[in-house]
Amino acid sequence: MKVIAAILAAGRGTRFGRDKLAVSVGDRPVWRWSYDAFANHPEIDGVILVGRPDNLETLQQVPAIAHVLGGDRRQDSTFAAVGACPEGTEILLVHDGARPFVDEETISRVVATARSCGAAAACVPVVDSITSVADGSVTSLDRTTLRAMQTPQGVRVDWLREALAKAATEYTDELSMVQSLGHSVQLVDGSPENFKVTHASDVLRARAKFGGPLTRTGFGYDVHRFSTDPDRTLMLGGVAFPGATALDGHSDADVLLHAATDAILGARADGDIGVHFSNTDPRWHGAPSIRFLEFAYERAKSAGYTLVNLDIAVVAEKPKIMPKAEQMRQTIARALGVSDSQISIKATTNEGMGAIGREEGIAAWAVATLREA
Repeated sequence: MKVIAAILAAGRGTRFGRDKLAVSVGDRPVWRWSYDAFANHPEIDGVILVGRPDNLETLQQVPAIAHVLGGDRRQDSTFAAVGACPEGTEILLVHDGARPFVDEETISRVVATARSCGAAAACVPVVDSITSVADGSVTSLDRTTLRAMQTPQGVRVDWLREALAKAATEYTDELSMVQSLGHSVQLVDGSPENFKVTHASDVLRARAKFGGPLTRTGFGYDVHRFSTDPDRTLMLGGVAFPGATALDGHSDADVLLHAATDAILGARADGDIGVHFSNTDPRWHGAPSIRFLEFAYERAKSAGYTLVNLDIAVVAEKPKIMPKAEQMRQTIARALGVSDSQISIKATTNEGMGAIGREEGIAAWAVATLREA
């Protein structure tokens, strides 16, 4: 039997408050842990990734049978996965992208039972006392008969197609859908470690497996030659230097902010400034470089990182940098929403040596330290 796994990564993370699938745990985002578990499993013949319009490009960074758009409801995403199944697929395993730590044994149990029975899902016993509250009455439930459902849930593809076509209500999982048609389902042992990242505390629990929050460091460098255009204004650190010779570049050529942007992008291996803001794109002609820095940090924050420190060194024979260093620190801090104590700016000359020493331009180096929030 050909077995395909579908990783559902189309959720909005409403309860979490941001894109929980992009939050970094250990050395990779949450969704990537889920993908790797199935992509590396010997009984899985291929993986389908189901995403949103704003994260599908990210999901396409890894190989898959298909990268497809899901929907607002779980069954809409499952429908998209079923439609992407290659010919000959008999069992589809549907897994939450927000369950990063599913183990090989759980996957194997679901595969084996789905093959023999048609529909199977992982579950764990309920450990808390459960009370039902409805219509003013309170009823204690026998927890020994209760199970907390997990994923993966493996179902015959023909059953899923039938269930999806006939679904008259919204279902929260695949087993409920096929069960509504009268098909029998089986539960197998899951794992307490196969928890779903739903709240911020779940991220802390996940990261605890790796000894605490991850810290990453990025390095940035940029250099610009001086411009011969008298109408350009020298910008350094988002601060204007009227009367000074400006730098040449497609944007405002703020060499200091370009280095800082690359440092933040580099800390997450998120490309560089040229990848996100090509110097051949007319949208960025004359653009203020503070926008590039804000963009880089917003991407870092959306992945669950916060800035610890940004250290910038400028090398220039002219103009004098340090008289405006404090203004630059405050400008950068405001743009990033951090304290100016997290921003360091230093300046030196090249002692008359090389292109910088000959006053042909200005160079800047930056080091950014990010930590998981």
